[in-house]
Amino acid sequence: MKIVFLLFDGLTALDAVGPYEVLSRMPGAEVRFAGMTAGTIVTGDQRLRLCTDAALSDITACDLLVVPGGFGTRPLERDERVLEWVRAIDKTTTMTTSVCTGSFVLAAAGLLKGRRATSHWAMRDRLAEYGAIPTAERVVRDGKYATAAGVSAGIDFGLSLALELHGPDVAAAIQLGIEYDPLPTLDAGHPGRAPAHIREALQARLTARDREARGVK
Repeated sequence: MKIVFLLFDGLTALDAVGPYEVLSRMPGAEVRFAGMTAGTIVTGDQRLRLCTDAALSDITACDLLVVPGGFGTRPLERDERVLEWVRAIDKTTTMTTSVCTGSFVLAAAGLLKGRRATSHWAMRDRLAEYGAIPTAERVVRDGKYATAAGVSAGIDFGLSLALELHGPDVAAAIQLGIEYDPLPTLDAGHPGRAPAHIREALQARLTARDREARGVK
């Protein structure tokens, strides 16, 4: 399976690295990282640098496309070069997928219109602006499109795909190999269970950053 990750300045590292650690372990997986140019991108906190090994123009087809999220997706929603590339690659894929706000890029490209999809809980409802159907699930599958909720959900998405493609033994071996066995000390990973004051404060901060990233006053 030829897997392509779209990398860009301003992405959230775990959105890409989490599913990469799972999907790259599937039998026969071949992974490439595409960017506007081959070179280096920087994550949203301006601290971690990742390398792309191909420019968008170098990749014309793949079996699985993964678009991670982060505040850097906001400019991509208006970048016709990226959107045209996503549309073109989508015509060749078996599955087109996203993590977190990467779903906004798929939606802006017109791929999620009328389809169920998810994203980070604090931004999820904005999918409706593109005609998608916001869905409060950790991993959502609608046809060949799979979208994952925020950040860490990319690991769950990867394991779900490994289970679908290679069965429980392979998926379980990958899960054990990365020792993915969450043991949280706080039950705050879901907005419905997190304390209201924490959820509301975080929502306010994320909304402000989202508006800034989109250039909305």
